[in-house]
Amino acid sequence: MAKMQFKSESKRLLDLMINSIYTHKEIFLREIISNASDAIDKLCFIALTDDTLGMTRADFKIELKADKDARTLTVTDNGIGMDKDDLENNLGTIASSGSYQFKQEMSEKEDAQDDIDIIGQFGVGFYSAFMVAKEITVITKKYGSDTAWKWHSAGADGYEIEECDRDGIGTEIILTIKDNTEDDNYDEFLEQYRLQGLVKRYSDYIRYPIVMEMKKSRVKEDTKDSDKPEYEDYYETETLNSMVPIWQRPKKDVPQEEYDKFYQEKFMAMDKPLKTIVTAVEGVVTYKALLFIPASTPYDYYTKEYKKGLQLYSSGVLITDNCEELVPEHFRFVKGIVDTADLSLNISREMLQHDRHLLTIAQNIEKKVQRELTAMLQNDRETYEKFFKAFGRQLKYGVVSDYGMHKDELQDLLLFYSSTEKKPVTLGEYVGRMKEEQKFIYFATGETAAAIDALPQTELLRSKGFEMLYCTEDVDEFTLQTLMSYKDKRFCSAMNDDLGIENDEQQEEDKKDNTALLTFVKETLGDKVAEVVESKKLVSHPVCLTAKGGISFEMEKYFNAVQPDAGMKAQRVLELNLSHKAVQTMESLIQTDIDKARKYAEVLYSQALLIAGLPLENPSEYTDLVCSLI
Repeated sequence: MAKMQFKSESKRLLDLMINSIYTHKEIFLREIISNASDAIDKLCFIALTDDTLGMTRADFKIELKADKDARTLTVTDNGIGMDKDDLENNLGTIASSGSYQFKQEMSEKEDAQDDIDIIGQFGVGFYSAFMVAKEITVITKKYGSDTAWKWHSAGADGYEIEECDRDGIGTEIILTIKDNTEDDNYDEFLEQYRLQGLVKRYSDYIRYPIVMEMKKSRVKEDTKDSDKPEYEDYYETETLNSMVPIWQRPKKDVPQEEYDKFYQEKFMAMDKPLKTIVTAVEGVVTYKALLFIPASTPYDYYTKEYKKGLQLYSSGVLITDNCEELVPEHFRFVKGIVDTADLSLNISREMLQHDRHLLTIAQNIEKKVQRELTAMLQNDRETYEKFFKAFGRQLKYGVVSDYGMHKDELQDLLLFYSSTEKKPVTLGEYVGRMKEEQKFIYFATGETAAAIDALPQTELLRSKGFEMLYCTEDVDEFTLQTLMSYKDKRFCSAMNDDLGIENDEQQEEDKKDNTALLTFVKETLGDKVAEVVESKKLVSHPVCLTAKGGISFEMEKYFNAVQPDAGMKAQRVLELNLSHKAVQTMESLIQTDIDKARKYAEVLYSQALLIAGLPLENPSEYTDLVCSLI
């Protein structure tokens, strides 16, 4: 029996397969099982027209057997098998694929069926077994052949082929598992619990039974009634995989309780999903998706450790746990599964070629999720508000990100707490209630609704009965600034100098020339403020601060929290309520006690800082100043 060399660049290419293409050694079992499934697919197709075969779909299976003493793991199938030429062409030539060739041949036939589904289209997966095996032996007999063949290889040095004996058609792959090293524990691939777990993870939805003799223990019959019962080991053949994915079954045949249980087990969730979305698409791209909208925010959701993305399957075989390309960032909370045969896989099922098929699926999923959320908002407000409490911030981030690219799709899904309704409302609901004379959509920012209610800047709006949207999250103001307007109504902060309404109490005061007073306060405060102006919004309070330019005080707080060294600072504008007694007292003191008037100006400015939630530059100096005036 002569040793034969691989027909490719042998050692270099095989080393590449083992060390570069696959990131996890455990992938080998998925690849071997997928190849076995391919072989059964081929024989199943032939069985449709060959009555002499005497096999039905129920007769096919894939069997695993681990032998710890011999350090072998055997994967056996009763599929189409291989002859000598197949072994040389498929296993002797790295990156040659019999599956791909078979699919091409079948699709060219006039009576070809549309559901020919061959998982492996590249002849690389088999060689992943060398990541865990020091030797591989393949014993196989092809459908229609009287001769069985054995293929053996210890790696890149080459392989041997010889005739052998085998009862029945099919293939038996025997992996001699490597010895343990300091860095790698290869014994795990001989443990039944580990093999069972790998099948469940990667090959649970292979359409044929994957069986294995499982070692179990039971009480010996003759010691059942003893105070010290004895136990004995026995073996029982179990089917390790589910075979039919829940997403492949008609939706009408799956009760919601089963979807809930699947979600909880698959994604390790404690609660039930808020929404289950089942969709099947046929056309240019064919796929099925089972999506879930969670009911609560994962503990690590807003951290770098959180992994977004959907589980991606190709014909029931797991390709990746987190395919990020399938969901946009603003819907990163969606969990679920996409299964399609229309993927352009390259030489490893772990890596995808990011082609138009994947892009089309992602676009369809984004539209589907958006429609479902819109329907939930319109038809089940209570559930939607629960969803928004968990993930509303994510939608707001989606508005702000990518320079507002997604704002049109997301704006109608946003909720903000209303000053008049005392509950979350949509922008559409707000605009629908706007007063005829109202120019803007008003909003106010603060840490809580109670804190916003206490702001002097909101007094005029509340006295006029204008509704305000409360922005209590750090992203809220950025969101509204990105939107700029909604249904031709611009957003206006309650902190703005011009609210587009008149303050009746100050109309008489505005007739006076107050230039001297404003100039005095500005000279007293110097660079602490950019301007000092008479307020058009204050009613009962003497003073407030507004921000000039594009940065608000809430933005200043946010930027200083995330980038303290940046020194981001809003330009301060001090607004004075000229009808307030404290301001009028300060004005009179300018003529009688100018030093005391300056102290009044400093105190009023410090009070404005405190009201705005901004830190005092020198708290001790402020308290001394107040004490000096008492």
